[in-house]
Amino acid sequence: MRFMMLMIPKGYEMAPPGTMPEDVERIAAMMKYNEAMQQAGILLACDGLHPPSMGARVSFPDGRPVVTDGPFAESKEVLGGYWMIQVASRQDAIDWAKRCPASETETIEIRQVQEMEDFPDTVQETIAPIAEMQLQRQGKG
Repeated sequence: MRFMMLMIPKGYEMAPPGTMPEDVERIAAMMKYNEAMQQAGILLACDGLHPPSMGARVSFPDGRPVVTDGPFAESKEVLGGYWMIQVASRQDAIDWAKRCPASETETIEIRQVQEMEDFPDTVQETIAPIAEMQLQRQGKG
């Protein structure tokens, strides 16, 4: 089972452009955590994200794309980064999230990735080209 662990740092929604982590001890602790997941063979990907002030949103009112540059005033929670992990169960994902050296202002949301076998057969037929593309990208197809 694949899970996304989404880091939600309180206050990051209004961080100015170019804001980067600077606390070397916290960064070192997070790198040690990432390394533990890698050594356990569960880490598929992980990245930090620039603040929303450097981002954009594309919405589709009336079916037409409208671009809004960040920051986004209505945002209460934003992503600061993510991990993609592959573990045996939801509980395993929770256990790994609990090991994160997060601060009191950070929350990790855990979401299971939709796998091909989760869909009904009729939908699997429709999305089969995407699954094949993913396998080729991973070097498995």
